Amino acid sequence: MIPKLHYISQGISPKEHLENIQKACSAGAELVQLRLKNISEKKYLKLAKEAREITSYFQTRLIINDHFKIAREVKADGVHLGKTDACPIAARKHLYTWQIIGGTANTLQDCETLISKQVDYISLSPFRLLTTKDNSQSVLGLNGYTAITEALKTETPIIGFGDITTKDVTNILKTGVSGIAVSEEITKDFDIIKTFNQLLSASSTEEQRHTFK
Repeated sequence: MIPKLHYISQGISPKEHLENIQKACSAGAELVQLRLKNISEKKYLKLAKEAREITSYFQTRLIINDHFKIAREVKADGVHLGKTDACPIAARKHLYTWQIIGGTANTLQDCETLISKQVDYISLSPFRLLTTKDNSQSVLGLNGYTAITEALKTETPIIGFGDITTKDVTNILKTGVSGIAVSEEITKDFDIIKTFNQLLSASSTEEQRHTFK
């Protein structure tokens, strides 16, 4: 099972990324992703080892962004691959069998490609315009999410990403998207993780009720 809430690390320095990961774990995050850019592989490995220590202590799952070899070395729970990163099939050969692979998608075609490459989850973005990323991609919103999930009819979990707030959760889950990834909203207030978790689990309880009728 892929957790329904993913915290994507943020910080103005690598140290702050680690501090924020620790705060997210303390606040009840089930999965965190270490996402650092413009950093040497050697330094990334050192930080990934520290992130693994933090997440192991809290029994939180750790995903490494981009670097599948580092994910293997630190025995992270998996790797998240962007569109310009390694092919999931190639990465799979280097990982332990229990490690998961996530991939980034912006369109229906991206999703279909990732499913054919047997990823364990898809991060579908942007829900809204992101201030932290390249904004060349079309905003999907609720209508885009609904159209893509209906066309895919896949068992592969789809995680929504892109400036999502607590007010969006209920409507996003109605589109068929199974969870969300959040960065900025959580970094501003780690206590909000509890609210996100409550909204996400309320939805899964509702699904079970419908199933058992």
